[in-house]
Amino acid sequence: MSGPVTGEAVALELRAAKLLSRGAAVLIDLVVTWLVFLLVMVGVLVTTASLDEAAVAAVSVAVFLLVPVGGPIAVETLSHGRSLGKWACGLRVVREDGGPIRFRHALVRGAMGVVEILLTVGVVACVASLVSERGRRVGDVFAGTLVVRERIPVARVPELAAPEPWLAQQVNGLDLSSVPDSLWLAVRQYLGRARQLDAQVAAAMAGRLAAELAARTGVPVPAEVPAGSYLAAVAYERRERERRKAEAVPRGRVEAEVPGGGAAAVPEARDVGREVFSSEGGGGGEGRSGGQAGTGFVPPV
Repeated sequence: MSGPVTGEAVALELRAAKLLSRGAAVLIDLVVTWLVFLLVMVGVLVTTASLDEAAVAAVSVAVFLLVPVGGPIAVETLSHGRSLGKWACGLRVVREDGGPIRFRHALVRGAMGVVEILLTVGVVACVASLVSERGRRVGDVFAGTLVVRERIPVARVPELAAPEPWLAQQVNGLDLSSVPDSLWLAVRQYLGRARQLDAQVAAAMAGRLAAELAARTGVPVPAEVPAGSYLAAVAYERRERERRKAEAVPRGRVEAEVPGGGAAAVPEARDVGREVFSSEGGGGGEGRSGGQAGTGFVPPV
């Protein structure tokens, strides 16, 4: 496996950031950092004008260590690897196992960044990213981190088309209650990526998924139906059943099952109260007892 693998031997699908996007993020961070550094230095020079040159030099070195060096370390630690530039470019620094970084990771990255980015104007970082398989610079290698893309375009699943009438009739009576959600998810993912896959790979995946569906439903796949068409027809049938099930319950009413196998509609609570009030207080005084006027009180049902 070329990608990161967790301790449970689960391969992570982390998309490493490209050199161009990383360079843009670093450029944004550098511009912001140096603007803050210049503003702080102006304030320091104004406030330390009465001090001697040695004191001013010491304060300047301290400001340099705090802002251009310590600033990125603090930002990456507090934001869990998402500085302003990385946020703008949709990037994040994570550990090799995909987890969020901590202070020690940001410290190693920041310390190495002084040499890679500041002192060499980013030449060492660019060369290391080009050589690395996942675009990691030297600081990432020593810290055990990786810059990944967070904004990944999601492949849109195409709308399921209605199958041919003869195929729809064959899948209409299938029992889909025992098909797990994980298998439905795999079918949906296949239908969304089938056109992007190699023909042989797509046929093999469709055959495997169709066989699993047939094993769950207890009905074999028709020999004259391609596996891909069968999966699309079954997925369409399931969607139509869910739609009909959702439309079967009218708004504002609750359906209760009765022993006869049907469903009895139970009126809403406000309808029940209105009927009780009408039977007690309406109809020319029919609901009054002992000559007393009705108060309109509705006893709890």
